[in-house]
Amino acid sequence: MTTLTWNDLPSHPTRWWGLPVLMAMRRDYLAVISAQRPLGELVAQRILGERSVDVFDPELVREAMVEHADAMIRWQRGPEVFAELMGQSVLVTEGPTWQRQRRMLMQAFTPKRVAGYAALMTEAAVAGLDGVAAGEVAMDALFSHLTMDVISRTLFSTPIGGDTGAAAHAVQVLSETALAEMFWPVTLPDWLPLPGKAAKRRASRLLHGLLRGHIDARRASAEAKPDLLGMLMALRDDATSASSGQALSAQEVYDQCMVSFQAGHETSATALLWWSWLLAAHPEAQARARAEVDALLAGRTPTADDANALPFLSATLKEAMRLYPPVAGLLTRRLTRDITLGGVRLPARTLVRVTPWLLHRDPRRWPQPLAFKPERFLPGAADIPRGAYIPFGLGPRVCLGQHFAVLEMTLIAALVLQRFELSPVSTEAPKPRMAVTLRPEGGLTLRLAARRAA
Repeated sequence: MTTLTWNDLPSHPTRWWGLPVLMAMRRDYLAVISAQRPLGELVAQRILGERSVDVFDPELVREAMVEHADAMIRWQRGPEVFAELMGQSVLVTEGPTWQRQRRMLMQAFTPKRVAGYAALMTEAAVAGLDGVAAGEVAMDALFSHLTMDVISRTLFSTPIGGDTGAAAHAVQVLSETALAEMFWPVTLPDWLPLPGKAAKRRASRLLHGLLRGHIDARRASAEAKPDLLGMLMALRDDATSASSGQALSAQEVYDQCMVSFQAGHETSATALLWWSWLLAAHPEAQARARAEVDALLAGRTPTADDANALPFLSATLKEAMRLYPPVAGLLTRRLTRDITLGGVRLPARTLVRVTPWLLHRDPRRWPQPLAFKPERFLPGAADIPRGAYIPFGLGPRVCLGQHFAVLEMTLIAALVLQRFELSPVSTEAPKPRMAVTLRPEGGLTLRLAARRAA
C-alpha cells in the first residue's frame, strides 16, 4: 500500500504565506483550529514555511504523544516565551536536563506526598471562604485567592495575605502577554516603550520579588520545613549515573517554585471557575454533589482520604474539565525525525498540534458533547476512548502536578458546597477566552446563598 505524505493531507488554501492565519490565531486560536476539524483526522497547514499537522483522532493523538514521544520536542516558541516568565523549569527544558528535573521532581508529587499537603489546602480554603459574604460574588477573584493561598502555604508554609489580588493580576497579565508573544517569531525587549510592556515589567517584578523574598528568607534561616520549598531543596537525584545524589541548583529551585506558583495556581483556579458556573447552571447536579458531600462529611473539614470517597463530586470536576479544559490548546510538538502516523509519513521538523478543546467535544466520542453530564465519569460508565480526554496532557510530559490539582480542586469544591448554594446571575453562558488558560471573558459572577454560619 502506498504511504501518504504530508502533502497529501487535506488543508485550507493559504495566501500571503499564511500571515492572515497567524494573525487570526492571535485573535482566536481555538476558532482557527476548529476550522481545521471538518477537513479530517489529520489536517495540514503551512504558515511562514512551517509545516504543521492537526491531529483530531484520539487514537492517533495517543500514538503521536506516547508511542512517538521519543521523536518529539516542545515547539520552540512556547518554551522561549515561558522561559522568560518561569526560567529553565521542567515546563520548558528538553533532553537530559528535562529528564533529570522530571525524575527528581516526581519524588515531590507522588500521590502520597501530595496527600500530606491536604491540611494546608483546607486551611487556605477555610480561611478564604470564611471571609465570603452571601450575595453576588466575583468567582474569578475568589478562586484566584483560594488557589494562590493554597500554593503559597504548600510552597512556603505562609499564607499569601494581602498580596493575593496583586499577585493574581500579575499572573493574568503574564499569561495574556505570553499567548500574544507566541505568535511573533521573536520577543521584543521588555524595555521598549510598546503597548503591554510596562504592565509585563510590573507583573514580572512583583512575582519575582514575592518569590525571591520567601526563598532568600528560607536560605538565610536554614530552617527545614515540610513544605514544597523544603522538599525541593532536599531533593537528590537517585539515578544510577554521574548525577546520582545531585541536588537541584539554587536557580533550579527558584525556577521550579516560579512555575509551581504561576501554573499551579492558574490552572486550578480556572477549572474551579468553570465548575462553579456549570453547577450553578445545573441545580440538580449541584444538589446531588452537595448531598454526597453532606452525607460523607456531616459538616467537618474534608481530608485527603475523603477526596477519594466523593465519586459524584469528582465526576462534576472531570466533566467541567472536559467541557472547559484549563489548557485548551497549544499542545504542540516538533518532530525530530520522520514518523508515520495514521498511514501518513510526516517529515522531521513538522509541528504536531493537539487541541484538547476539540477532542473533548467530538460528538463521535462523546454523546451530546455540549451537555454537562457528570455521569460520564462515574464508576461503571462507558469506557472513554484513549486519547479522547487529556485535561492534564498525555505522554511523558503529562502534568507533574495533576494529583496536587485534583486533590486541591476536590477539597475546595467540597468546602464551597458545604457553605453555599450557587445560582447564576445571568442565564447566558460565559464566553470562553483563551490566554494560556481558558477563562470566561469578562470574569464570572455568581449568586451565593449561605447554607449555614461559616
